Amino acid sequence: MGRAGRTASVRSTVRRRTAAVAAAVLGAAVLGVVAPQAGSADTGDDKKAADQRAAAAANALEDISGQLVGAWKAYNATAAQLPAAQKKLDTASALERAAQQRNDAVAAQLSVAQANEARAVEQQQQNAAQLQQTQDALDGFAADVFQGGGDSQLAVALGTQSAGDFADRLVMADTVTSLTNSAITDLQNARAEDAAQKAYLTSVRAQIAALKVQAQQALAAATTAREDAASAKASLDRLVATERSQLAALNAQKAAEQGRLAAAQADQARLQAMLVEQARRAAAAAAAARAKGAYVAVQGGTGFLSRPGSAPITSPFGLRFHPILHVWKLHTGTDFGMACGTPVYAAADGTVLSAGWGGGDGNRIVIDHGIVSGVDLASTYNHLSRFVVTGGHVSRGQLIAYSGTTGYSTGCHLHFETLENGSFVNPMTWLS
Repeated sequence: MGRAGRTASVRSTVRRRTAAVAAAVLGAAVLGVVAPQAGSADTGDDKKAADQRAAAAANALEDISGQLVGAWKAYNATAAQLPAAQKKLDTASALERAAQQRNDAVAAQLSVAQANEARAVEQQQQNAAQLQQTQDALDGFAADVFQGGGDSQLAVALGTQSAGDFADRLVMADTVTSLTNSAITDLQNARAEDAAQKAYLTSVRAQIAALKVQAQQALAAATTAREDAASAKASLDRLVATERSQLAALNAQKAAEQGRLAAAQADQARLQAMLVEQARRAAAAAAAARAKGAYVAVQGGTGFLSRPGSAPITSPFGLRFHPILHVWKLHTGTDFGMACGTPVYAAADGTVLSAGWGGGDGNRIVIDHGIVSGVDLASTYNHLSRFVVTGGHVSRGQLIAYSGTTGYSTGCHLHFETLENGSFVNPMTWLS
């Protein structure tokens, strides 16, 4: 492929990558991560909205693997540079073409001027020869007149003895005078033409000297422009190569992320299946107790659970848009911004159903709180750094673990979940 073909290919790649970056920016806009345009009023509402957008952006990336986020950011950062790099190459190439055209134009002018000089030198040499020939003839005639004395043509004409002979010789004298004047005129004209030709030759040579300077400058400018264009092309090629490599890495991380999400969904399915079975057993036990006429305590609803720790909520329950895979996924709990190693407490009395590795949830404890307001209620505590209890009965407010960032987590926090009969629900409907 020639240079023009390669440049067109790169330009096409840049256009595609620019569209990809625009799509990524659009995805960020969906999340609210695009900052407001300059010039908007700096009001309290704007500040609040900006904080909400920043929080939404952080939440969207919170449960995404660090490798994928890094690959995504690296790819977008490189792709964002491509339009400017392409523009720089286009500008450099245009300057190169203009400089080369200027160099060609000056070279053509110089060639014409040098051809004019050659013709002027030839003409000046011819004029000099003609001038010398005329000068020699006139000098010979003058010498003949001067040296001939009375025997010269003029003297012979004036020395006639008869009228007829005098007339003839007078005509001859007039002819000689006319020829002499003509020779002098020719000599003067030849000298004037020789002077004009010398002046023209001097002018042409001055023009050539100036054009040679311009030619050197034009050649230097063309060389610099050519080097700048080559440098811009090399920079763009490196960016495109980097972008392609990063795109491959991003696609690999996307595949890994999709696998992780599938694994997380499988983990959630297993957890839900366990809790559905637990709810079935609890409901059966309650029904059996009622059938025997035993009293079954009915526990409260909203506000039944205590907070699992003293920390602000950093991310709520609800659907999130994955900014890289472009899919919606449920954030199945409420995140508390706990530093690693912060004590985590049981939200209510209950039985520890499991305490161990929960896949993407990292170290996880699952507590069943029994039948509450007609549903079997369970709570989970995720991304823990270490366990304090691993089984048996726990009481409300009992220390059960310490927070961490195990599993698919990008920072220290507690991911707290509530499930009704094995289905995820918003923990805030149960928390006091």
